[in-house]
Amino acid sequence: MKGLILSGGKGTRLRPLTYTGAKQLVPVANKPILWYSVASLVAAGITDIGIVVSPETGGEIEAKTGKGDRFGARLTYILQPSPSGLAHAVKTARSFLQDEAFAMYLGDNLIQDGLGDFIQTFQTKALDALILLKSVPNPSAFGVAEVDNQGRVLHLVEKPVLPPSNLALVGVYLFSPQIHTAINHIHPSARGELEITDAIQQLIDTDQTVEAQILNGWWLDTGKKDDLLEANRLILDEYLGASAISGTVDDQSQISGRVTLGSGSTLVNCTIRGPVIIGHHCRLENCFVGAYSSIGDDVTLTDIEIDHSVVLQGARIEGIRQRIVDSLIGQRARLTTAPLRPRALRFLIGDDSQIELT
Repeated sequence: MKGLILSGGKGTRLRPLTYTGAKQLVPVANKPILWYSVASLVAAGITDIGIVVSPETGGEIEAKTGKGDRFGARLTYILQPSPSGLAHAVKTARSFLQDEAFAMYLGDNLIQDGLGDFIQTFQTKALDALILLKSVPNPSAFGVAEVDNQGRVLHLVEKPVLPPSNLALVGVYLFSPQIHTAINHIHPSARGELEITDAIQQLIDTDQTVEAQILNGWWLDTGKKDDLLEANRLILDEYLGASAISGTVDDQSQISGRVTLGSGSTLVNCTIRGPVIIGHHCRLENCFVGAYSSIGDDVTLTDIEIDHSVVLQGARIEGIRQRIVDSLIGQRARLTTAPLRPRALRFLIGDDSQIELT
């Protein structure tokens, strides 16, 4: 079985951050979102993985992610010339997939459950498609499935006004080669894209075996700031191990909870309350860093308080006299201030920004 990760798209919901970079490379717990997808596939025994990329960000994704050595995988990059839908991405990857079954993973999605049991079910039952579903409070915002008592999928509909159920399609799918025939028989939707839901419905309409399983753990689509911050919280909460301090901590600094401090980083008169991850070659002075914060490499923080936030590589934040909360600060952004009265500040700041509060 091969793996296919879709890593194209323009990331409009994360702008301005994604004006200058790929949304799949935005870090969660200091690791690009895309890498969690690769690791999930490898953990399930899938090591031959294609990554579908766009012309705008494909080079950046390949340069950052490499050929797969770090994951124990072989990565092949596949250019999708235009964002013409998930089924179009599969069609673009046809020469890579050939006639093998494959697991498809949307590169900006994160799920808690491992894929091993789903793959075993898919193979044991010789299914043509296995989709993963999650109960959601707002099914009208998603593709929605209607499923019978035996787990067979009866009907799929994209963002319905009157949903037939509250079961949303998660961004992970398992397909037999039959999906290629189905894609060849569908037409672009009203928004001009080849929809994977239409291709799966084509499988259903031609009496192919399509089943669904319900995710037990969490699922997040990290396309928006708050979703990304929630993903950062969940990953730190679940996967950050015992404290690992590789940098320098002075006598005035206090660390509590699970904290990772990268090599070459320095804490001077700081309080850090984990779970927190701080990257390499950072300098923090006179700072409070609260739980569920991720600080990227080469970041400088001086005279600030920050909580439940993500700060990307090379950012510099100085002299903010109110606590920064629920914020996403882009690469190399600079944020400084004069005395202010507000009690809290919230930001979504793109790469290379400079903001001075006066």
